[in-house]
Amino acid sequence: MLCAPVASRRMRVALGVLLCLLCGSTAFAADTIAPAPPPLKIDTGDTAWMLTSSALVLMMTGPGLALFYSGLVRRKNVLATMMQSFILMAIVSVVWAIFGYSLAFGEGNRFFGNPTQYLFLNGVTAAPHPDYGATIPHTTWMIYQLMFAIITPGLICGAYAERMKFSSMVVFSILWLVFIYCPLAHMVWGKGGAFNYALQAGSGWKNPSLDFAGGTVVHISSGVSALMCALVMGKRRGYGRVPMPPHSVVLSVIGACLLWVGWFGFNGGSAVGSNGLASAAFINTHFAAAAATLGWMFAEWLKTGKPTVLGAISGAVAGLVVITPASGFVTPMSALIMGAIGGVVCFFSATVVKGMFGYDDSLDAFGVHGVGGTVGAILTGVFASAAINSAIKTDTFNYSGGSAQLGRQLIATLITWVIAVVGSLIFLKLVDLVLGLRVSESDEYDGLDLSQHGESGYNFEEVFPGSVSTDVGAQRRDHGEAVHA
Repeated sequence: MLCAPVASRRMRVALGVLLCLLCGSTAFAADTIAPAPPPLKIDTGDTAWMLTSSALVLMMTGPGLALFYSGLVRRKNVLATMMQSFILMAIVSVVWAIFGYSLAFGEGNRFFGNPTQYLFLNGVTAAPHPDYGATIPHTTWMIYQLMFAIITPGLICGAYAERMKFSSMVVFSILWLVFIYCPLAHMVWGKGGAFNYALQAGSGWKNPSLDFAGGTVVHISSGVSALMCALVMGKRRGYGRVPMPPHSVVLSVIGACLLWVGWFGFNGGSAVGSNGLASAAFINTHFAAAAATLGWMFAEWLKTGKPTVLGAISGAVAGLVVITPASGFVTPMSALIMGAIGGVVCFFSATVVKGMFGYDDSLDAFGVHGVGGTVGAILTGVFASAAINSAIKTDTFNYSGGSAQLGRQLIATLITWVIAVVGSLIFLKLVDLVLGLRVSESDEYDGLDLSQHGESGYNFEEVFPGSVSTDVGAQRRDHGEAVHA
């Protein structure tokens, strides 16, 4: 009779111990299992900033670049120069939608994205992409990157202004976009790209470098390709023998101001969010442009005795170019130093160096973008700071400024130069063989507005009757021909 209560008590104790063990083991298991990552969620503030930045970057091409470049050419080429920027807004958009975006940001290898992954934008939805902005729609990332793709071949137009056929410009720009820009965009920003410090995947050779907003992808590639265009096509007829001043520096000033404002979207938007990093990039962009304006202006003032308006706006653009790769990695004081260095270096490149070698880079696309982009990419390796961007320094890697990072920047810069030089030469020779690169001598004499588009930018005859003959005389002087009374 006494055994039953004892057994009952023992059973209750055993059940209690078992329950404690189960509860303890459950609590222990809960502590050791890693928490699930938070779901991707669209942030309306980030999305609004990225859409605004997209519009700002598009504004850089038209009207910014269109006005900046068209003011620097002779008046008989003003419309043709504007058309080059404007038509690229349409051409690049169509190519990007069909397969260009996929080639740049599809999951391919270290050098190319998968051209069929997002073919016809299939799979590019309003849901966030974990690698390209976890708080914005994938569509927003796609359209933002499109605006970069539009302006980059537009920058090259400054080198062959006033002498390339419109048809040849269209074909060359498409080839350049597909085979130079898209692979470089994948290498720097795409998942698994050879230069991408943040999204590297797989095995094999990599050279992680820092390019926040396109120093290599946009400026070195376009600037070096511009130099190849100038060398292959040769000089404008009459170049070096007759003056070829800008027909309207006023238009160029307006364009430069629009570029300065639009560049806040170019660099600030590359933070892919409305956050402190976007603010840092915004501030650095402004300070570098201001310092480069003064650097170019004072260098020109000392050399020629006069600070020109054209020099000041060229310096501003040079500073914007130099800070682009570093805008999200450096302090404001570093941005001031980089801008000042870039303004002086680009001034001497666009004047002294060009005069020394005698090539006709019509609107200094290489002197500003090629040289400025190279200076900026290299100096990023000197001034990059984890205090501004904590992503560049963790327990496993350190990409802050120093000799190691400087070496990586040099390698990325050199590879970009090689890709731009070789690719551009191939495409220029191919287009020349099939279509011919340059307009005829008579078409160049008449101006590209009339010869390529059948229009004139300015109709002075209606305002000043009889002025057409005077304008023809000016065109002959531009062409290096004698004009007899």
